[in-house]
Amino acid sequence: QVRLVESGGGLVQPGGSLRLSCATSGITLSIYTMGWYRQAPGKQRELVAAITSGGITNYADSVKGRFTISRDNAKNTVYLQMNSLKHEDTAVYYCNADRIVATMNMKYNYWGQGTQVTVSS
Repeated sequence: QVRLVESGGGLVQPGGSLRLSCATSGITLSIYTMGWYRQAPGKQRELVAAITSGGITNYADSVKGRFTISRDNAKNTVYLQMNSLKHEDTAVYYCNADRIVATMNMKYNYWGQGTQVTVSS
């Protein structure tokens, strides 16, 4: 059974930092592209950051220079370090695991349950 469990969310003041963790089980983390998404009230879910199995990273323009995604395959965990947080970063943050096996036309995609991040003074 595949599980993705996010942790590390909470209430933080503007300018503060948080580190989110996504602990995975039931998958071989090293072969998946891992992503962090977020969804604010009344808005669509959006990609925040992603890291490929080869370590290539991609960030939304709104978080570039402030957020850092990383992975520890040995610990089956993915992280999102969030610095200089702003009110507009308030959202539920979701972890995602994605893998496409093109030769077999198969796609594997899993989501965590989400963790709330609230940036407020």
